[in-house]
Amino acid sequence: MRHIQVALASEKVRLVGVVEPNEARRAQLAQQGLPTVVAISDLPTETQAAIVATPTPNHFDASHEALDAGLSLIVEKPLTATPDEGRQLISAAQRRGLPLYCGHHRRCHPFSLAARKALLELGPLVGIQALWSLRKHDSYFDVPWRRAPGAGPLMTNLSHEIDLMRFFAGEITEVTALTSNATRGLVIEDTAALAFRFASGTLASVLISDAGASPWAFEAGSGENPDIAVSGEDYLRVTGTQGALAFPSLTHWNGGDHESVDWRKALTRFVLAPPHKVDPLFEQLERFASVLEGKTDDVLCTAEEGLAAAEWTLAVALSAKLRRATNRTDVPGNFQGV
Repeated sequence: MRHIQVALASEKVRLVGVVEPNEARRAQLAQQGLPTVVAISDLPTETQAAIVATPTPNHFDASHEALDAGLSLIVEKPLTATPDEGRQLISAAQRRGLPLYCGHHRRCHPFSLAARKALLELGPLVGIQALWSLRKHDSYFDVPWRRAPGAGPLMTNLSHEIDLMRFFAGEITEVTALTSNATRGLVIEDTAALAFRFASGTLASVLISDAGASPWAFEAGSGENPDIAVSGEDYLRVTGTQGALAFPSLTHWNGGDHESVDWRKALTRFVLAPPHKVDPLFEQLERFASVLEGKTDDVLCTAEEGLAAAEWTLAVALSAKLRRATNRTDVPGNFQGV
């Protein structure tokens, strides 16, 4: 529904159809004045592009059908349920010469763009520390699939963090994961502690939990999700040889006028001017529309980058299962995280 809302708000696109096979749900959408159809094949002939926002297991089939219809695509994260499906989908888009992107919209947020630029001033990056901890309400787990294997914070929430870290720091080469289900006692994990190594030598630690109550998470810090309470607190910190950055407040620490930067000299603190607040889903759609008009874009998450984020998310799950460090190349092509 958020994708529908931003499409209606954009002057660059016209919403021509919402594909909904469920009759009851289709009737509800039609009552809201939305143009609904049963299948992709029923869309108007002038349709040029689509956003695939179905449940993950359906991403591959729905996207393939849309590509066969000649549609350019944004596919919500994760790109597909398995790496093999992702590679097949990328090949299908390449054969047809159609743009294919993955819906990692956080990189389209002005806070993220400003942070990536600011990181260039820190010197070689040394470390990243992230803490994402939002306690999901108990009734959230009344839905059976949310208690089933694969529905914990690793497969549900982590891919956003992985894509953002890669957006900031480049390629990951190794991950080690510890998981716990001690708080809720469900079959799925509720907390995970992760260690990442990047190709540059940068190391990252990430604690992610949907059981621990805290003000620290991207959504709480940035206010980008209307369903999550806003705290304005930073949840990610990056250190380099010449300074540090806290995100999303864009609080910057550097050596100022010091000839050399070390622990004997106080760092200078300043806060970068906050960007204007926007809905990153809206920004993603606007950028997508510009690409279809022939413009280039180096911010949108390509299908290849979306596949990488998905594979690294699966590599985390595999590391927790095998209790050892893993690489994305260790992930079986049909692995779904359980």
